[in-house]
Amino acid sequence: MSDLVPPRRDDQIQYVDGGYRSAGQPPSMVGRTFPTLHFYQQFVRNVLRSSRVAKRGRYDNETWSRTSFEVLRALESVGITVEVAGTGNLQSLHSPCVFVGNHMSMLETIVLPAIVQPICDVTFVVKQSLVDYPVFRHILGSRNPIAVSRVNAREDFKVVMTQGAERLQRGISVVVFPQTTRSTSFDPSQFNSIGIKLASRCGVPVIPIALRTDAWGNGKRIKDLGPIDPSKTVHFEFGSPIDVVGRGEAQHQQVIEFIESRLASWAD
Repeated sequence: MSDLVPPRRDDQIQYVDGGYRSAGQPPSMVGRTFPTLHFYQQFVRNVLRSSRVAKRGRYDNETWSRTSFEVLRALESVGITVEVAGTGNLQSLHSPCVFVGNHMSMLETIVLPAIVQPICDVTFVVKQSLVDYPVFRHILGSRNPIAVSRVNAREDFKVVMTQGAERLQRGISVVVFPQTTRSTSFDPSQFNSIGIKLASRCGVPVIPIALRTDAWGNGKRIKDLGPIDPSKTVHFEFGSPIDVVGRGEAQHQQVIEFIESRLASWAD
């Protein structure tokens, strides 16, 4: 059987008034009893299949969005509720943009394509180690990401400014997670302004993303593959486009305030 699955009408998120919420169907007994195991069985199959397709040079935007959506469905299959809000702010864009968001877990990198890519072409600023993963490298390489070392801040800045400008000029929006590392808490002092600077240099708007994705925990031995906690709701919310003025200090603060306010509203 071919790894490529024909597109269907139900393999994308269906938004209502710019938002989405999981239907809340109860998980199977296996999913309820062993959520982490049941999720990763589905996730690993997805990644292996996607890697085979990518190695053949056939992992295009539509396939990326569809396989990302399958991961979202896998999360829902173990009882996780996913809520998305503010996608109307993406649909109203007339240019590419820089998305700037907080960073909690592996989940946002995997699921955001299902949310954003059907609306606008997008790529990510990612750490080089992800691009070097034996299986992930074929998938990520096909998505033309901007890879940074997270070792030399000055060099990383140059890479993001140069390659980010090139992607934006081609009409591809860029997702930036400015935190120095993933964290379930949000510390503005660790949230740099590189996304604001990129948007300012290229004359494109910034769209803030507030997210809560700690339902996919960070692992102790393998950070990207932590426990799955169905008791936690996954949240994504996109703010209104922000035009960067001058050095962008006010807009950077605006992004921080948006993220802080949404995280506070989602607190347990």
